[in-house]
Amino acid sequence: MTALDGPRAAVQARPTVAVLDVVIPVYNEEVDLGPCVRRLHAHLSEHFPYPFQITIADNASVDDTLKVADGLAGELPGVEVLHLDAKGRGRALAAAWSGSSAPVLAYMDVDLSTDLAALLPLVAPLISGHSDLAIGTRLARTSRVVRGAKREVISRAYNLLLRGALAARFSDAQCGFKAIRADVAAELLPLVRDTGWFFDTELLVLAQRAGLRIHEVPVDWVDDPDSRVDIVATALADLRGVGRLGRALLTGALPLAELRAQLGRAPLTAPHAQSGETRPTGPRAQPGQALPGQVPVGLPQQLVRFAAVGVASTLAYLVLFVATRGVLGAQPANLLALLVTAVANTAANRRLTFGISGRRHAGRHHAQGLLAFALGLTLTSGALAVLHAVSAVPTRPVELAVLVAANLAATVLRFVLLRLGMHHRPHPPRR
Repeated sequence: MTALDGPRAAVQARPTVAVLDVVIPVYNEEVDLGPCVRRLHAHLSEHFPYPFQITIADNASVDDTLKVADGLAGELPGVEVLHLDAKGRGRALAAAWSGSSAPVLAYMDVDLSTDLAALLPLVAPLISGHSDLAIGTRLARTSRVVRGAKREVISRAYNLLLRGALAARFSDAQCGFKAIRADVAAELLPLVRDTGWFFDTELLVLAQRAGLRIHEVPVDWVDDPDSRVDIVATALADLRGVGRLGRALLTGALPLAELRAQLGRAPLTAPHAQSGETRPTGPRAQPGQALPGQVPVGLPQQLVRFAAVGVASTLAYLVLFVATRGVLGAQPANLLALLVTAVANTAANRRLTFGISGRRHAGRHHAQGLLAFALGLTLTSGALAVLHAVSAVPTRPVELAVLVAANLAATVLRFVLLRLGMHHRPHPPRR
């Protein structure tokens, strides 16, 4: 046996128990399914050093997708087929992952937009036990992405919205290239309610709140121009999911403490804490100063951070307005976009601009944010009414320009209101 024959012989002699199960959720993909699975199978056979399985999860296709999937299962070793009678990507993933015997579970989109060279780096930390979940990210500095400006803006606005509304720390919730350890999935999946496109986001937020380690892999990603995803319907469903999940987190409806205990991710305790002795674990702040990593309380720094949050909020507002304008009309679309971004804006400014964390006074702060929202709604709705009175059918660029100007005025009022309500004073040091 030559040195070159070794890895290939090891792959051919691998046992039947799969270490990795890659799920491909499909709906009416009779054309792309065959080339996708053959390419993935060839890549895993050649480059993946562990036993693997590919599961085609057909969720209620009405074309010949299931027939093609059955043909692939008979042609390629390690390919399995799961058929569901109801649609929903999240439903398909939950069913496939729940029924798999592999210790590491993954999924990717059928178009294989993500370069498969990132698959082993994605799952390696899960196989070793270092991480609990892994995601591909298109928003890292070293990622290489080819896609249109519209999808780029929507993706970045959505992830900014998650950071503001749900305090998400992962960078890319929507990339169809993720993996999870099976023992972790068994604990998280019963808590995930969404069965559609918001499934990924809900799973990641729950994992983060449970203290799990999420590994991120920069990917090379090329947009599929033939994608049939309804952007407006998906965006509205995601916004509903954000609202539902946010309410569950605020009301304590999710058993996060129990989840931490079950998964072994309870907060770390310093060794001296077991003896009852309390010691500072870092430098102590002097009056008027901030610890390293905390948000400074000075006005110049607050203005810079507030402006950054404002830019992100404005971009998210414009994306939501454009996405819903054709369906709802100008005024309802303005109301929806402004309400969603106002809640996210308040949460982001509370944490980033004014350095406030925890639930203390959160209700009062969000009430002040809603007051700012009401003022912003008055300004933007008034600006739209004046514009439509002057011009019955204004062009979309003119409409957006008027809204941006009205939002700038509302932003100044928002900063004044939030700073008056959130300007926190340093507490006296504890003994």
